[in-house]
Amino acid sequence: MLAQLTLSQILPAATHLLVLLPKTKALPKDLPHAAVLKAVLARRDIKADELAKSPVAANAGNGALVAWVMLDFEKDTFAQQVQVRKALQLLLGENPKSIGIAVFGDEVQRKRAAELAVYGAWVNGALLPVHKQKDERKPLQKIELYGFADRKIFAPLKAQAAGNLLCRELTILPPNELTPALYHGRIKKLAQQQGWKLEEFDMKKLRRMGAGAFVAVAQGSDPEDAAIVHLSYRHPKAKQTVALVGKGICFDTGGHNLKPSRYMHNMHEDMNGSAVALGILLAATQQELPVNLDCWLALAQNHISPKAYKQNDIVKALNGTTIEVMHTDAEGRMVLADTLTLASRAKPDLMIDFATLTGSMATALGARY
Repeated sequence: MLAQLTLSQILPAATHLLVLLPKTKALPKDLPHAAVLKAVLARRDIKADELAKSPVAANAGNGALVAWVMLDFEKDTFAQQVQVRKALQLLLGENPKSIGIAVFGDEVQRKRAAELAVYGAWVNGALLPVHKQKDERKPLQKIELYGFADRKIFAPLKAQAAGNLLCRELTILPPNELTPALYHGRIKKLAQQQGWKLEEFDMKKLRRMGAGAFVAVAQGSDPEDAAIVHLSYRHPKAKQTVALVGKGICFDTGGHNLKPSRYMHNMHEDMNGSAVALGILLAATQQELPVNLDCWLALAQNHISPKAYKQNDIVKALNGTTIEVMHTDAEGRMVLADTLTLASRAKPDLMIDFATLTGSMATALGARY
């Protein structure tokens, strides 16, 4: 659940306040709690514009916790988001129910600061699953914004935040809570909620179709719950179709070419490509973007078993290409080969492939990159 956003014409009387301003050497005269900030800067012996490197926070005279941060708008978006997140963490660490946000600068700067701060509060104020016996965290429930009043810019950001959180929530789930079957159940529920058309290619259907590359990887799992799931979003004004293809390996042991324990750790995150594709689909749907989207998710696990594929096996992919298996830990390209073939048969205008990057990319790119 994302926090409720309200726009205020007066400075919020909040217990937790985030103040954002453009990088400058001189502080604005109307800056909230300016005397407190000046005292903090003097104590730390830093100049005002160093707030563009690292935010600061202090208790104001009224008992509120205030964080100040400057934004360097010449830097890229990611760098600006990092600055805002650092400032928000100074406030969210106290689990506030609500925060106030005040933005300063010219109209363009205030708009940009408001976008960054509200989006950051949404994605950092929501709670992701944990498995502790006692969870003392509390979600952020309310955001009060001062300094920018155009509400319509926030609807797309809210949709993007929903997609962001879906992707992150799926990725951190432990492998016993996100098997291909459980993943498919979540996808089916989402499809019903969002009005997506859902089509499933299970193992029986994939065998009949000749998707030998995907089946080779998935056949080592018991039960055979692997599948390629196809979701469709359609917009009446769309003129182009984009295919999103995501690798959804819910756990990767490496197969018979077994990963050492330190490399197998966190392999429940090998489905992150599919989570990214699904998050994009959700964000696009909630924004009602005028583009047709097909989302193809390759859901499987790479296990060891008597049925699992082996080195020197020769299989035939869906497009007729024969493949000799040289290493069973190269399962991503196997499941994606058949999934990309399925996606291409629908003749989209653009295909985008999302997958966790194989460590063997170092062979191609070297240590520099």
